[in-house]
Amino acid sequence: MKKQLIVPKQIVTVDEYNSILRNSVVEIIDDRIADIYPFNDQSVENFDGEVIREENLTLIPGFVQTHIHLCQTLFRGLADELELLDWLQYKIFPFENAHNPESLRMAAKFGINELITGGTTTILDMGTLRYQEIIFDELIYSGIRAFAGKCMMDLNDLFPAFRAKTSDDLKYTAELALAYHEREGGRIKYGFAPRFVLSCSEALLTETKKMMEDFPGSIFHTHASENKNEIAEVRKKFGKENLEYFDSIGVMDNTTVLAHCIHLNENEINLLKKNDSRVSHCPSSNLKLGSGIANIPEYINRSISVSLGADGAPCNNNLSIFNEMRLAALIQKPIHGASRMNAKTVFRLATIGGAEALNIADETGSIQIGKKADLVLLDLEGPNHTLSENDEDIYSDIVYASSRKDVIHVMIDGRWIVKDGMSLVYDDFEIYYKGQEQLKKLLSRL
Repeated sequence: MKKQLIVPKQIVTVDEYNSILRNSVVEIIDDRIADIYPFNDQSVENFDGEVIREENLTLIPGFVQTHIHLCQTLFRGLADELELLDWLQYKIFPFENAHNPESLRMAAKFGINELITGGTTTILDMGTLRYQEIIFDELIYSGIRAFAGKCMMDLNDLFPAFRAKTSDDLKYTAELALAYHEREGGRIKYGFAPRFVLSCSEALLTETKKMMEDFPGSIFHTHASENKNEIAEVRKKFGKENLEYFDSIGVMDNTTVLAHCIHLNENEINLLKKNDSRVSHCPSSNLKLGSGIANIPEYINRSISVSLGADGAPCNNNLSIFNEMRLAALIQKPIHGASRMNAKTVFRLATIGGAEALNIADETGSIQIGKKADLVLLDLEGPNHTLSENDEDIYSDIVYASSRKDVIHVMIDGRWIVKDGMSLVYDDFEIYYKGQEQLKKLLSRL
């Protein structure tokens, strides 16, 4: 049994009361939070385990990102200034199609390293068409908490070389789910990942949803209503909007996470609510691809689950949850008013909101007794930070003024994976140069 005691400046719990605790400590036994109690010099001195005294740092829950593409990390900066369908056709599908196991491994390492050093402790990742076991191996090795699955595509008019036979896609997916769902004591779970309506047959979508019955706790992860041209193609093909089509074939429920959901009509919003399906909001990606701004305040008003994700590096150019929080708040204010999407609301989307979307809020997303020790220590003392220490101002400081450089230590499952801002898992310089080498080889295969 391993015991640890963290003594921070303050604890932002993200519990149901939004409690912020001062003069308190967090006791961890193995991988869980065993207790939270007032600071006492004698009890700290007599603690029979490791004591981590960081009285100038703020303890927060680890961030949860619900839409990531680790497979794309090597392509950062190589697909700029394009709208979605052109971006896929001319850049992303050819790039992903050129992956081999070595290049995919480096993409995964590169992305995971950026995420964990930026304070993200849980992700929902959509892989690519082939070699998904490589991504799972890196997720296991890294220590991050993750839902992940191979990208499923049996149609592709944009780039026909990048697709699989329906039966092959389903068979490979089933094999992966059997091998990796609930691995590492449940830290790794399967996320079934049909790419989007235009790349998936109805049979692929419905058989995938049926397959999930054999894997309780898994997630159905896809894209929806991201781009107006995409929506026009869906409408032409099916005579329905994206979510209307998904609902008509029975793939929407409380295990369904839909990335983007920018252009929804009133009926589709009602379908989100009726089915308790979840929206992953990716503001940086939505702006960079010129896709639009989702009506997140309306979704929240209707008690629809909303969480945040950075999407992939080539439609964002970084994987920072701090950027996503800041933009999620700012882009709504000219539309809905300066008081909408306040910092506390956005911080909850990035923590407990993500855990709720993945149906793991009983495990992570807040600092509470019995939950997993997925924790981040932030340095909020510096010239770029808020001087006030009022509770409401702490949320403002994190959402509007902080960045990944303020992430000092990161713990997942009770294990430190970032210390003093540096990954304990990967070597930054090594993965940069090996990633560069693999990118050159990948581009030579195009």
